[in-house]
Amino acid sequence: MNRIKYFLQFISLIILFSLYKIIGLKFSSCLSGMITSFIGPFFRSSNLCHSNISKAFPKLTKNEREKILKKMWFNYGRMIAEYMYIKDFRNNENFSKKIIIENQNILEKIKHNSTPVIFVSGHFNNFELMAMHIEKSGIDLAAIYRPLNNEYLNPLMENIRKKYICRNQVKKGISGTKEILKYFKKNTSIALMIDQRVSEGIKCNFFGEEAFTTTIPAQFVKKYNADIVPIHIERTYGNNFKLKIFEPMQFSKNDEVERITLKLNFFLEQLVVKNPDQWIWTHNRWKK
Repeated sequence: MNRIKYFLQFISLIILFSLYKIIGLKFSSCLSGMITSFIGPFFRSSNLCHSNISKAFPKLTKNEREKILKKMWFNYGRMIAEYMYIKDFRNNENFSKKIIIENQNILEKIKHNSTPVIFVSGHFNNFELMAMHIEKSGIDLAAIYRPLNNEYLNPLMENIRKKYICRNQVKKGISGTKEILKYFKKNTSIALMIDQRVSEGIKCNFFGEEAFTTTIPAQFVKKYNADIVPIHIERTYGNNFKLKIFEPMQFSKNDEVERITLKLNFFLEQLVVKNPDQWIWTHNRWKK
């Protein structure tokens, strides 16, 4: 049954992707946003989104939660359409101007030092553009990703990621952790999202609730004294973005894994609070 569902999803998206490429970025982005705004509330994950927001912002009313989710679904739709233009965001100068970079000098310093770092962020929109820009800046990078459940769609998305976002793609999981270690030892920086639930992580406070959280950044600090560099992206208007690179966070080998992980979660919280409608609330972040 799932194979049939996934296949129908794949065909539907291929048709939409073809249409999006024909009508251009501006119109396809708006159309895709309207589509997901309409159908998003009917997804099974809609209840999960409400539950997640209630945990993070318990004082919000149902109406306030729905306003955030409506904007989130619209942003989600925009991002889907933008996949058809990732190549242009990377290679077309006019598209590149749509991304305003704050603190590019930090990336330049990392590149010239030739010392690998751990870039951390969350699923803010359009999160794919962060790894794309880091690699485009001349930094050797490997990005950790979670394969899509849809076996038909996943190869297409992997191809887009490897060609236009980051050529070194590492699948999330225990085997992936071993692979990024190999990359890091070859002076390749690592980029990963710290906002997804991971079974191999530790329980760590996130918005006042315990959530399984990756300890990969903390482990690299403890073992290699690696710098952790947060990065964030926000949609300013339409298909325009501001991408900010933060100064490396101050940790030492003597810091406990729990303390480092907690501090990263708190940093992520601050970014979510700033733009709650730009964070993807569909992940089962607080699953026990």
